[in-house]
Amino acid sequence: MSWTDALGRLARRRRRNGAPAATEGGELVCEELVELVTGYLEDALSRGDRRRFEAHLRGCEGCSAYLEQMRGTILAVGGAAAPDLDPVIRERLMVAFRDWRSSRDV
Repeated sequence: MSWTDALGRLARRRRRNGAPAATEGGELVCEELVELVTGYLEDALSRGDRRRFEAHLRGCEGCSAYLEQMRGTILAVGGAAAPDLDPVIRERLMVAFRDWRSSRDV
């Protein structure tokens, strides 16, 4: 899913819940920043989304701390080797997480 799709999904969810959608060039809310943090760290956001992301960080200590925690986590586990899993168990886990994610996106 692209970051534009992620923003659109968040906007639709916020509208369904009666909250204003803070996408389409508006100010990001914390929930949106959390959804976009990986794209930010991978330098995959558009220039506009990056500006909105960084503007939110300047005014939100909680999200700034979250970003630093994510950076620390990446540094801590970035070099860790993936454990060897039985292929059957690996596939079961992949299916479980795929199903879990799709049920959250509804």
